Amino acid sequence: MRIAEILRNKGTAVATVPPETTVRALVTVLAERNIGAVVVSPDGVTIEGIVSERDVVRCLAVHDAELLDRPVAEIMTARVRTCRPDDDVSSLRDVMTEHRIRHMPVVSEDRLIGIVSIGDVVKSEITELATEREQLVDYLQGGY
Repeated sequence: MRIAEILRNKGTAVATVPPETTVRALVTVLAERNIGAVVVSPDGVTIEGIVSERDVVRCLAVHDAELLDRPVAEIMTARVRTCRPDDDVSSLRDVMTEHRIRHMPVVSEDRLIGIVSIGDVVKSEITELATEREQLVDYLQGGY
C-alpha cells in the first residue's frame, strides 16, 4: 500500500501555524482539533518545522509557564522528515519506528499535501492484513 491511499481515505487537511504563533495558541489548536502535532509553515505549503504535544511538554519542564508566550519557532523540530505519496506504507512504518516519529508530513514537488500519523499507518496495515485474510479464507473455501 502507498501513502497516497492513506491520504485518499483520511483526507489531505493539515493543521499549520506560522512560526511566530505563540505556544499558547498552538496548544489551543492542538486541543480544538484533537491532534498531536502541527506543521509550522509561513504559507501553508512550505515546511519550516513541526511541533508536537511532546515538544510542548518537554519544553514546559525546562521553561515553566513563560514558554506559553514564546513563538513555536523556538521549540519546533526544524529538520523535518517527510514522505512522498508514492512511498510504501511498510517502509514508512519502519522509518517512523526507528526514529520515534509519530507524525510525518507528506510532500509532493516540495509542497505540503498531507500528513500521516503512526496511527494512520497501523490502521492501514491492519486493513490490508484483514483483506489478505479474507482472500485466503475465500481461496481455501473454494470461493476464488
